[in-house]
Amino acid sequence: MGPLDGLLVADFSRILAGPYATMLLADLGADVIKVEGPGGDDTRTWMPPTRDGVSTYYLGINRNKRSIALDLRRPEDLAAGRELAARADVLIENFKPGGLARFGLDYDTVSAGNPGIVYASISGFGSGAGAALPGYDLMVQAISGLMSLTGDPDGPPFRAGISVFDVMAGMHAGLGILAALHHRHGTGRGQRLEVNLLSSALSGLVNHSSGYVAGGSVPFRMGNAHPSLFPYEPLPTADGELVVIAGNDGQFRKLCAVLGVEHLLDDPRFARNQDRTANREALRPLLVEALAAKGKDEWFAELIADGVPCAPINTIDAGVAFAESLGLEPVVAPGGVPSVRNPIRFSATPARHELPPPGLDEHGEEIRQWLKS
Repeated sequence: MGPLDGLLVADFSRILAGPYATMLLADLGADVIKVEGPGGDDTRTWMPPTRDGVSTYYLGINRNKRSIALDLRRPEDLAAGRELAARADVLIENFKPGGLARFGLDYDTVSAGNPGIVYASISGFGSGAGAALPGYDLMVQAISGLMSLTGDPDGPPFRAGISVFDVMAGMHAGLGILAALHHRHGTGRGQRLEVNLLSSALSGLVNHSSGYVAGGSVPFRMGNAHPSLFPYEPLPTADGELVVIAGNDGQFRKLCAVLGVEHLLDDPRFARNQDRTANREALRPLLVEALAAKGKDEWFAELIADGVPCAPINTIDAGVAFAESLGLEPVVAPGGVPSVRNPIRFSATPARHELPPPGLDEHGEEIRQWLKS
């Protein structure tokens, strides 16, 4: 049994942030009932790529769930949705703020009959002045400032390669749900929690947002460079780029020893991290010259062996293969549908990977019968 065995989650969310959160909860043992409108979760149609005609986007965030299709405009379906909310330990939704009130599925109405409910709402910009704004990750990447940090200094801003703030908000929602359940364990009372993508973004910008709010410094695009560390970026070798990191003075000493440039340690411009960062334009060509002696794979083996952080720049397939080579077993296949393993490892209550992502309303009849019992 998983650590959340016996927990019933009514999942009224769709797209990414909410479904990602509920998949993580389902992996940990929760019984997640995915409530979909008549047309199903939008991500069912987000393709290519596909597997057996099904969107891999949808498949990647919906395992271990049961699906019921409910048209909340129909009295019988609305009654089923309300009954599910009345029985649930957790309800998670990402309708526009206030959107479920017209169905009597808002927190105040649900908690009146189910005071122990933990009710999680995910939005783009909160339930106040930003309530009317649509909550798309790309909007938040632009508005939060992330795109201003992504790309070459003289080039245009770029979005991140994934919907990073949807994923982050989903994890924040999962953390908030577990905290609220812990509070309920001591008090018997549930509560409502709200997560919005913009707040998750500003929190997730960590050193960059802190640099502004605590230090008044507005960061800017630096390509692959780091504002506070050097080296901490890809550097060319004889046959391609290798990410090279010296996060502290000890690692820099090891780097110089492996590269055969120990004389750099006597240069006061490179004595400490802040010196190397200030003088990166003088140091970079010296490291590049040394790295030109060998290829990236050879340097990777030698540097890692001596405790210097570095990494090849892989494609996704090579990244999965590397995880496999480390014995991390990154791929699971519940019901024969491959997906990426839950990243949390427990010593006593392991995550489960049992149910494949459900077809639309695949479990509708059994859930309806259960709700009537």
